[in-house]
Formats: sequence, C-alpha cells, structure tokens
Amino acid sequence: MRNALLVVDVQSDFVEGGSLGVTGGLAVAAMIARHIRHFRYEYQFVVASRDYHEEAPDHISATPDFVNTWPPHCMVGTPGAMFVPAIQNLVREKMIQEVVTKGRHAAAYSAFEGLDPRGHYLLDVLKENRVDHIDVCGIATDYCVRASALDARKNQYQVRVLVNLCAAVKEETGAQALEEMKAAGVQLQAATAP
Repeated sequence: MRNALLVVDVQSDFVEGGSLGVTGGLAVAAMIARHIRHFRYEYQFVVASRDYHEEAPDHISATPDFVNTWPPHCMVGTPGAMFVPAIQNLVREKMIQEVVTKGRHAAAYSAFEGLDPRGHYLLDVLKENRVDHIDVCGIATDYCVRASALDARKNQYQVRVLVNLCAAVKEETGAQALEEMKAAGVQLQAATAP
C-alpha cells in the first residue's frame, strides 16, 4: 500500500488575520507540520494544494454572499496566497514533494481541480506516484477538505480525514461535512503525532 498525505489550502488568507481566516487555522497548521515531521516515513508522497486566484468573477466579489462568492482571497502575488510559514518550510525542505494550484480563473474547491507545475491534474500525479491510500487534512473542513476527500473517494481511493488536523469555517457545517464524508466511505480519525 502506498500512502499519500494531502494538505489542503493551509494558506495565510485562510488562517487568523487572513481575508477569510478560519478560527484555529494557525494551530492546525502547526499540528500538520508536526504530523508531517513525525510520520515522514509513513507517507510515500506528500502533496499540498493551494487556492491561487487571478480573476474568478464567479467566485470573488466585492459584495460577496458567502455562499457562492467570497471576498478577494489567495490572489496571485499577494501575501495571503502564500502557505503559512510552517507549511512553506516543509515545501522548501522537500518534505512536501508537490504543490498543486487551483482556481486561477474560476471557483475550485477540490484539490483534484489543482494542477502541478507541469500542468498535470492531481489525479494524474497520484497515479504517477502509485498512491492507493490518502490521508487528508487542512482548511476548511466544510469546503475544500470536504470536496477533496469526496473526490478522492469518487476516484476509488481509500481515504482517511485526520479530523484534528482540519479547521472548519463553522462548527455546524463542519459537522455536516464530516457526516457527508463518512457516508461516502471516508474514514474519520484523529492524528496521533505527539
């Protein structure tokens, strides 16, 4: 079995102080970094996704409804689009081997919509690395983590969401997302790094 870890959208705009900051985002980022360092030999492949918007009129709005449209976030070339330092360090150290970028010109919630620097979709990157099991963590449980985990199941992967390494926008929608993922065959488990 070849295990992958998918780190979803742990970017400055999605943690406290960002344009769409999620409460608990910074703590989750630190715990994800600790998890990757502690379990580095458990994963054959570690990939991170990032929102990276240039113009996405169906997704970014000056008057957002917070359902389909959102304030500007993770815009190309802005500090908010950067991974938080704990995650960026792992990219620099090559403990995160690949980054996929999504949402350049449209809404993109699932990491499976992301492209690697060669222009290959995440699914192709996972196949290339012969992955069959994916652990998922990141921000936000009720949006991009949910969409990514459900897409992983649709593509026949064994999927485990590391619930304590995720942060939700809202507690109730986070709980609904976990139930939806569980119903799709996603295993929910807490990560155990000290």
